[in-house]
Order: sequence, then C-alpha cells, then structure tokens
Amino acid sequence: MALTIVLAAGIGVSLGLLGGGGSLLAVPLLVYVAGLPAREAIATSLVVVGATSAVGVLPHARAGRVRWRTGLLFGLAGMIGAYAGGRLAAYLPAPVLLSGFAVMMLATAAAMIRGRQPRPDRPVPHELPVPRVLTDGVAVGLVTGLVGAGGGFLVVPALALLGGLPMPVAVGTSLLVIAMKSFAGLAGYLSSTQVHWGLAAAVTAAAIAGSLAGARLAGHIREDLLRRAFGWFVVAMGAVVLTQQLPTSVRTSPLLWTAAAAIALTVAAVVSRPSDRTYLRRCSGRGREGTRRLRRRASARVGATPRS
Repeated sequence: MALTIVLAAGIGVSLGLLGGGGSLLAVPLLVYVAGLPAREAIATSLVVVGATSAVGVLPHARAGRVRWRTGLLFGLAGMIGAYAGGRLAAYLPAPVLLSGFAVMMLATAAAMIRGRQPRPDRPVPHELPVPRVLTDGVAVGLVTGLVGAGGGFLVVPALALLGGLPMPVAVGTSLLVIAMKSFAGLAGYLSSTQVHWGLAAAVTAAAIAGSLAGARLAGHIREDLLRRAFGWFVVAMGAVVLTQQLPTSVRTSPLLWTAAAAIALTVAAVVSRPSDRTYLRRCSGRGREGTRRLRRRASARVGATPRS
C-alpha cells in the first residue's frame, strides 16, 4: 500500500507539471502494484485522474494558465468523440488499436520535441477559434475513446502545436479537459463496475498533493524545456505500449533492445539538435544581433575567434 501511495504522488506530479500521463500511469499502478482487476483499475483510475486534474487546474487558473472557453469546448467535443471511439473500438482487434496508439504517441512526441517554428508576425492567441477547438476535440476524443486513455498526451500537443498556445497554458487547459472526460467516463463505468473507494481516496489524496507540487514547478520551468520533457515522457510511454504488442520471443531478445537503444540515441541526436535557422530565430531578432550570434556559434565550432 505504501508503494502505491508513493507512486500515486508521482502520477500527480506528471499531471500537474506536464498535463498528461495520468491514465497511462494510473492503470498499470492499480493493476500491477495495487492488484486490482483490469476493469476496476480503469474505473478507479478515472476517479483518481479526474479528481487530481480538477484540483490541479486550480493553481494553473490562479496563475492565468487556463483558457476556460477553449478547455470547456474542447472537453465537450472530446466527450462526443470518445463515445464514438468507444463504439468503434468493438470492431477493431486490440493489438491493432494499441499498436496504432503507440505509433501515434511516438509521432506526437517527435513533434513536441522539435516544437513549432516561431512566427513573429503571428500573435499568441488568448482563446482558440471555436471551429478548430471543436474539430481537434472530436479528433482527440475519438482516438482516446478507441484506446481507453485519458488523452492528455494528445490534448497538450493539440493546444500547443496546432493551436499555438504557450506550453504552460496548454498544460493548465489540458487538466480541465482531462477532468471533464474522466468524470464522463466514470459515469459510464459505475453502472457495471465496482470502485474500491477506500483505495481510490488514498491514491487520489497522494496524487493531488503531487499535482499541486507539479503545478508549482510548471511556472518555474522554461517553456522549451517543459515541451521537450513532455515529448520524451510520451516517447517512453509509447515505446512501452508498442513493446507490449510484440511476441514474447521478440520482446525478450537482446538484439531488439540493442537495436532499439541505437535507434533511440540516433533519433535523440537528430531531433534535439536545433538547426542554424532555428537557432537564429531564437536569437533576439532577424537583424544584425541575431546574425552576430549565429556567426559566433559557427566560429566556436571550428575554434576560430568570433567576429564582432
């Protein structure tokens, strides 16, 4: 029980800091550590994630990092998409669903790690356009309904990459969406599944404490570091889900893990290293000072004296 509580606090930190990962972590914790059956674990995780997200959104809201109209519309549209996804899931094999889920996670993570190209001529929106919010919400809800996950790993990229919201704002708004979808999903489970309320209360209390700590950290971490941390977190989760779909003989092969490590290092080196153009855009502008910084960077690579 003590281990379950400690790990639940880690789930809360993930939700508060990154705005996602709650369901992906809570269900394995409740199944493999707490020993609950799968359906009870899913229902209990919805209690934990929903309550933790609802409380975790408060410090983000006080700091002005929640877009209420965008979050409410996204959440409502996501509920519709999740219902449709849940109906479609009955017609697709589980390995196909989970493999597609993992591939989508990895693609989303790569986009988050690389980030958006800055557009100085485009102001940061306060609220996103309603048609885009509804379209993205239905699409994300459809995917999460198919695979039975909370969807923070897709909500945050949708708000940050597609919508252009700053990463801390996308994290705070994501918690509002996750809370809405979790409570909607819980309502469907309560008619046929028992919830271990004592365990749920203990795990939720620990997760809430973690989420408040994570929310405080989110306000003190640079946006690019927060975005990359989220991306690598989703990479790890996607790799685990994809590995679980492989046959046991392949999954335990040392050759597989050696090749996977080599690919991961290569991808990390390619994806994480910014191009000269990206670096120049990150400088103070496109004028002379930005050009000087780029020249200094190039000179440092070959050991030359920087030109002023």
